[in-house]
Amino acid sequence: MSLRVRKGDKVIVLAGKDKGKSGKVIHVYPKKARALVEGINMVKKHLRKSQQNPQGAIANREIPIHVSNLGLVDPVSSKPTRIKTLMADDGSKQRVSAKNKAVIA
Repeated sequence: MSLRVRKGDKVIVLAGKDKGKSGKVIHVYPKKARALVEGINMVKKHLRKSQQNPQGAIANREIPIHVSNLGLVDPVSSKPTRIKTLMADDGSKQRVSAKNKAVIA
C-alpha cells in the first residue's frame, strides 16, 4: 500500500484525541497503514522491574496512529494539505502541495 506520509515528514492530526497537534513522523508501518509521530498518541507503559528500574516504572510512549487521521503540513502556509505526485525533469517523482505547488521534501 502506498502511503502519503514518510519518515521525517511534519504532520498534523486531523481527528482523534490529539486533533490539532503537530509532530514529526518517526516511523511508518505500511502494512498496517499507521505512523509513529513524535509526541502524539501518548500512552502509559508499565515497565517490569530490572537493574535499571529496581522498582519498575510507568513511562509515557507514543503508539502508532492511522494515516487517515494525519495530514501533511504545507511548507509555505503551515496548514494541512493534500499532495500530488509530479514527475520532475530528470524523471524522478516529486511530492508537491495541492494548494500552492510547493515541493515537499
